[in-house]
Amino acid sequence: MAEKEEGVKLIGSWASPFSRRVEMALKLKGVPYDYLDENYLVVKSPLLLQLNPIYKKVPVLVHNGNVLLESQLILEYIDQTWTNNPILPENPYDRAMARFWAKYVDEQVVSIGFRSLVKSENRIDAATEEVQQQIMNLENLIRNKDFFGGETIGFLDMVVGSIIPFCLARGWEGMGIDMIPEEKFPELNRWIKNLKEIEIVRECIPDREKHIEHMMKIVKLMRAA
Repeated sequence: MAEKEEGVKLIGSWASPFSRRVEMALKLKGVPYDYLDENYLVVKSPLLLQLNPIYKKVPVLVHNGNVLLESQLILEYIDQTWTNNPILPENPYDRAMARFWAKYVDEQVVSIGFRSLVKSENRIDAATEEVQQQIMNLENLIRNKDFFGGETIGFLDMVVGSIIPFCLARGWEGMGIDMIPEEKFPELNRWIKNLKEIEIVRECIPDREKHIEHMMKIVKLMRAA
């Protein structure tokens, strides 16, 4: 059994795709860590506020006393610190494109695919079509590949996987929207099945029913705001 790396702690949330992707990376690298779960929708703990006073969000990674914020930056730090099972492409162009699409997912897809969608109750069909147009970019990107990273799971797989099938899809299901049907997105659904076959991914997928309930609480809060 691997010895626990000194001072590796992750402050996250079971429902947060951003902390779940960090767990995927740590597990893939075989890095033992202490995990502290935050119920951030109810109250933010003094520890979270101390470690991340700027954004007050999870995830927070602490390694040997150094505090790291923002999940994509944490993924890169993990990849550079523990060099086994690399998650970022070696080729500079491929690495840049992985970062581009990860930014696209976290900013564009999350914004239009959830925040704007939730507010579009009176134009839900048009809003759904707009989201599907965005997701079609990923459908085309994964075509003829097992994973976005190639033959094995990588940086972009962790980002897209944590956000779309294992988070937003639960919100869409709760709202009664079939956002990524297999007949429209065969390549993406094939990729999702490939993801689910990986043990470290399965270990980081939130319970479906519990997660749908959680996402609908967020929907309710956003609509009331």
